[in-house]
Amino acid sequence: MSENLTVYIAEPRGFCAGVRRAIEIVEQALRDYGAPVYVRHEIVHNKHVIEDLKNKGVILIDELSQMQDKTRPLIFSAHGVPQSVVDETIKLGIKTIDATCPLVAKVHNQIKKLYNEDMEIIVIGKKNHVEIIGTVGQIPNDSKLHIINSKEDIEALNINPESKVGFVTQTTLSVDDTKEIVSALKEKFPTISAMRKDDICFATTNRQKAVKEMAKLADLIIVIGSKNSSNSKQLKEVALKNGAKDAVLIDDASELDWDLLKEYQTVGITAGASAPEYLVQDLLYQLKSHYDNIKIMDVKVEYEKVNFKL
Repeated sequence: MSENLTVYIAEPRGFCAGVRRAIEIVEQALRDYGAPVYVRHEIVHNKHVIEDLKNKGVILIDELSQMQDKTRPLIFSAHGVPQSVVDETIKLGIKTIDATCPLVAKVHNQIKKLYNEDMEIIVIGKKNHVEIIGTVGQIPNDSKLHIINSKEDIEALNINPESKVGFVTQTTLSVDDTKEIVSALKEKFPTISAMRKDDICFATTNRQKAVKEMAKLADLIIVIGSKNSSNSKQLKEVALKNGAKDAVLIDDASELDWDLLKEYQTVGITAGASAPEYLVQDLLYQLKSHYDNIKIMDVKVEYEKVNFKL
């Protein structure tokens, strides 16, 4: 290719504080205990991160029965785990290390609070997502639990309007879609209880905000992230809803459709909260090798200074 290309780079992008902390916990565990170290579920949803950790001696499991050596440490992923899993590790005498994102842990504390106050609990999120499974698994009885993912789901809720009602949300949802759902909930249940601060992760919010700004400038938005990453998929949807002509979600530069790229002269690049920065830099390198003239511009909406302690 020899055409000109303008590339907008989102800031912030890539690793959030919770992901950095989770990966650091795994690497510290490998240093402290040696390999192998077990991790329940993918520590974060990114295939490159997972392959790197596997090569260092991490063994991924979904169930405790898959631990061949229960004398080794087990790390809970950033998405959190149900209380039943914690209880089982105690029963089996397994040493555990909790890498649950502190923002997810706050949601866990909130749902316990709502349960202890005998409320009807509404959970906004995707029923089969590992974070939601961990969140609803914090309470021992789900008879007053309702999982919704759209305004339409609210109409189907079988809750007495006189009941005490509270809600929590998955941390990686679309900010705009969730606001609409919350607004509709408050209309139906005027006294509904919520966390003092929005459940949506600040990093998710910031990355979506940057994509909204890029979508005003770039025809094509490229999101680097794995297909099972909720926040990465949301970035693609946010781009399409806010002015981008097209948007793609790719694991890395090898998946880029160069024929599609020929159709556009302005491109925006971002990365999901579990995608490492080297994937962005590799994509930029590949673009520079295909175009004679590239203009690169930053689209900066926030400066993230948050770091979670190990």
